[in-house]
Amino acid sequence: MRERRISVATPCFAQFFALFPTDIFSTGPLVTQRFFRLLAWQLLLMFACALSPARASEETVEITRATIEAAEEGYRLSAAYSFELNHGLEDALLYGMPLYFTTEIEFTRPRWYWVDEKAVRVKRTFSISYNVLTRQYHVGPVGNVRQSFPTLEDALFLIRRPSRWVVAPRGALKVGEVYNVTLRMGMDRDYLPKPIQVNAFNNSEWRLASNKKTFLYRAE
Repeated sequence: MRERRISVATPCFAQFFALFPTDIFSTGPLVTQRFFRLLAWQLLLMFACALSPARASEETVEITRATIEAAEEGYRLSAAYSFELNHGLEDALLYGMPLYFTTEIEFTRPRWYWVDEKAVRVKRTFSISYNVLTRQYHVGPVGNVRQSFPTLEDALFLIRRPSRWVVAPRGALKVGEVYNVTLRMGMDRDYLPKPIQVNAFNNSEWRLASNKKTFLYRAE
């Protein structure tokens, strides 16, 4: 196991103490609440300070399958992704930091006489987290019921091979017209706690995303 040593003299800890009033260590009815708030922020900032400096990274999300299917309820995306979590992201999960993966899809219709028509643009975000007490991984769409899995690989399977997703209702696309479909998928750092975001946006270990995949679809 890799050992990480963090000096308490780092600037991150100076920022940490500036976040709280000077009476956080006083006694009183709210001492327990203050203590746990202090502890939570301290752990988050310790983790942010421990992130390694930014460096080149080859980790990407590969879109291995992407097709549009017409169904009674609308147009569904059938997609599959291939990626691995690096050690930094695995450690983040074990520290109790949820990770978020967002899929974004857009349908545009070319028009020779004007700019392209943006017919559909939607996003869906999955979250994955780890519960230290139950030793279970929890994963599912944000805002919906999540499933529990005993291993990280089982949990990631739900993100790599998501169920078909209705991306547009019937009537959103004009039957017979050809649309350019653009698909992206990757880790969404906007969901991270604010103290972590600044460091994450400058750290290559947190840049796990696909390139744009574009293909044509004739609406049925």
